[in-house]
Amino acid sequence: MCHAIRIIYSMTKIIEINDKRYPKLLKRIPDAPKRLYYKGEWGKEIFTHCLAVVGSRRMTRYGKDCTQAIVTAAAQAGLTIVSGFMYGIDATAHQAAVDAGGKTIAAMPCGIDVIHPDYQDKLYQAILDTGGLIVSEYPADTPPFRAHFPRRNCIVAGLSQATLVVEAALKSGSLITARLTREYKRELFAVPGPVNNVTSQGTLKLIREGAQMALSHQEILGFYGIEGQAIRRKQQEAISPLEKKIIVALTFGPMEIDELILRVKVTIDQLSSTLSLMELNGFIREEGGKYSLNMEGLGHVG
Repeated sequence: MCHAIRIIYSMTKIIEINDKRYPKLLKRIPDAPKRLYYKGEWGKEIFTHCLAVVGSRRMTRYGKDCTQAIVTAAAQAGLTIVSGFMYGIDATAHQAAVDAGGKTIAAMPCGIDVIHPDYQDKLYQAILDTGGLIVSEYPADTPPFRAHFPRRNCIVAGLSQATLVVEAALKSGSLITARLTREYKRELFAVPGPVNNVTSQGTLKLIREGAQMALSHQEILGFYGIEGQAIRRKQQEAISPLEKKIIVALTFGPMEIDELILRVKVTIDQLSSTLSLMELNGFIREEGGKYSLNMEGLGHVG
């Protein structure tokens, strides 16, 4: 493999397929794993509303912003985010769920004691620290092999009522997860992207073939039957300290992003992703390169 691995040995926990705690949706797929090895606190509530989020390892800035915005809203609304722990869209989805105070499940192409890629050790621990799960069908110290990745994709799609593909090339592994989603008769969403971008070709193909177009979190949460007012209330209750700083800064009037960086003192990556989410949620609007408050959208946010 092109990335190093790190092994953290621990007491092995196992759920057998005949155990009543085994996830019901996963049990329905053909050739469901006979057992799951796991780390974290296993509880049936984490499997109630699962959304698989997958995409390119060669993530673009557009893909990152879309993933952070949609996953943040979905996690705040109570969906469990399921992905495959690889760098790019997978890791961004896991991190966004953690940052939003939500739950996330990482399905590994190796054993649960193996961190692959090894430099994502902090993300690995953050998933566990926030009540998420690390799962695999392989014994705890099994290294990653190429043949394990398609099986890992079966778990990602099998645990989830729906799959969201954010970015994918025409030969992306994410399209395997999309195919499995259709085979399992689950809902498939795809984020449209620029037609001249390689990482948009796969998602545009999925949309042409009938996948639901995801322009924001609203389409996805609508599928799960979460009402708009409940979504907004959860967003307001979970508004982050950075969002509050931005709201305070914009009370002085519209500002360009460079001025906002100086006001709130964060990196451009942190600010851009938060602004994208706030715009999607209707808290702010952007016009002519300047951001301003949307008082109607803010409602009672304090």
